[in-house]
Amino acid sequence: MSDGAHQPAGWAGGRGRGFAGGRFRSPVGRREEQAMSQATAPAAPAEPAAGAAPAAPVSAAGARGAADRAGQIAADWAPTAGRILLGLVLAWFGYHELMLPGEWTGYVPVINETSDLAIIAVLVHGWILFVLAVALVAGIAPRVSAAIASVLMLEIVISLSVSGLSDTSMRDVGVLGLAICLTGCRTHRLTLRN
Repeated sequence: MSDGAHQPAGWAGGRGRGFAGGRFRSPVGRREEQAMSQATAPAAPAEPAAGAAPAAPVSAAGARGAADRAGQIAADWAPTAGRILLGLVLAWFGYHELMLPGEWTGYVPVINETSDLAIIAVLVHGWILFVLAVALVAGIAPRVSAAIASVLMLEIVISLSVSGLSDTSMRDVGVLGLAICLTGCRTHRLTLRN
């Protein structure tokens, strides 16, 4: 028996066919093999017409990945956005209580709204709101500031609800909810001091 009898079919002893480069090749020549691989290659995408925007293929996995990235960015920045917006609300009301305390004395419970004590209570309340607003916007101890704002908003909701539910008291319930949520957030961006 010769050595060629034990060789696999298509073995040509290294003459460009057969077992070359670590893989078994069929007895088809090199040119024929290249022509076959080009024929089975996927066709190139058609060029868009002049002036037309190229169509961007969007796969489900790509869209899901983009949605996941957007969700992660929102989750990272939501506490910061909520903290700054809560600070702006508190700053707005604190500023108005400091500038026009006489218009806010009607909201002071138990005390006669025409008394000097009611004016002092509104001014103190305005200063507390304004200091909390600065702390929240600047990111100074955001969880502690949000906790104090929660207590302050709870006091406001209770004092407004004594006379019955109104649009104002329901708005303040939402602000109270935001302050409570921010108290529980452990990570805040853009903070000066945690």
